[in-house]
Amino acid sequence: MASQGRMVCGLDIGTTKVCAIIGEIGPTGTIDVIGVGTDACTGLRKGVVMNIQKTLESIRKAVEEAELMSGYDVRDVFVGIAGAHIQAKNSRGVIAVNRKGGIIAQDDVDRVIEAAQAVPLQPGRRMLHVVPQTFVVDDQAEILDPVGMNGVRLEGEVHIVTGDVSKVQSLLQAVEGAGLRVADIVLEPLASSMAVLDEDEKEMGVAMVDIGGGTTDVAIFSGSCIRHTSSIPIGGDLVTTDVSYGLKVPKGRAEEIKKKHGSAMQALVPRDSCFVVPGVGANDQRELTRLELAAIIEPRMVEIYRSVAAELRQLGLYQSLGAGLVLTGGGSLLPGAAELAHSVIGLPVRLGTPRGFGGLIDSASTPKHATGVGLVLCGQANSGPGTSGGTVQGPNGDRIKDLLGRMTEWVSRYF
Repeated sequence: MASQGRMVCGLDIGTTKVCAIIGEIGPTGTIDVIGVGTDACTGLRKGVVMNIQKTLESIRKAVEEAELMSGYDVRDVFVGIAGAHIQAKNSRGVIAVNRKGGIIAQDDVDRVIEAAQAVPLQPGRRMLHVVPQTFVVDDQAEILDPVGMNGVRLEGEVHIVTGDVSKVQSLLQAVEGAGLRVADIVLEPLASSMAVLDEDEKEMGVAMVDIGGGTTDVAIFSGSCIRHTSSIPIGGDLVTTDVSYGLKVPKGRAEEIKKKHGSAMQALVPRDSCFVVPGVGANDQRELTRLELAAIIEPRMVEIYRSVAAELRQLGLYQSLGAGLVLTGGGSLLPGAAELAHSVIGLPVRLGTPRGFGGLIDSASTPKHATGVGLVLCGQANSGPGTSGGTVQGPNGDRIKDLLGRMTEWVSRYF
């Protein structure tokens, strides 16, 4: 077991794979990725745990692979959460500044955030994140940090993310069933954005689109703060299903064919490019053009991008996205994915690869590991002097309450 430095482990539990990434924090706060482990996952559907046993087995295998590579024994993990049960909304609070002289202090900021998050929740839902956006001091708006300013009225806007407690609990049970402790839970679009976006893009306005296996997660920033998060229930797994149905091959083989020969955009595929589709059982193998394969893939990718475009239109955010789109996640690795996104959505698009770390750059610097690397970076930001972000204790209900409370506190410092 390694004994130098401090360790942080990010655990991305996705619909099609589990990814564990181990980072080592140096004395100056730099982080090196020293272990990467992945395993196929069949225990989730659209980001939600449906089979705890299958999920915990995939978690165990991915973590063991990362441990073997790094030399660390993992105990605490920072876990990503996404799925259709995640909901987000913006809220506003107002308070009077009662301090003599009207100078705003941190406790005023805390009070206005508390006022903004006092919104009714449906039974069975809990707040995951409460992220401050901007403040208004009297008539002066778009203030990021009002501490030290003078005023008599303080308004605060926050971004509130909620989740279904039962689904959060299932996720915790799978992780703990694999012999691990949950240091914190982090919304996956926030984790991915930490890994692939830079501050200039957040200031100019940018939409991060993370195409995973079961969902496509969206995080929108402008003016250096988060404006919107959502999860679209369509991802790369549906593309694979289309290929499986269209080529009449098992889903596992369809995934291999998609990755090796697929393209998101027919216009970019040479017409004379062919490949061989292996036969199933007694069926003979057959030859197929890459153009025919792209004709199966492109409509589903267009559907994903049109869903993103519909959200941008509904939110009225097209004009605020000066930096355009940053495309990441495993689904973005299809050739032509960025070009098709630009064609459908009409904004500049770049491919987002994780950055801000050293070590195993070749292994971890790929869009499919954006969430995993982002979770390590979140863990680095949240870690104290020890090797984890916290200890999970108490019965299930208290444990969830403790975790979500700490998430609300720390995430506001970094988004």
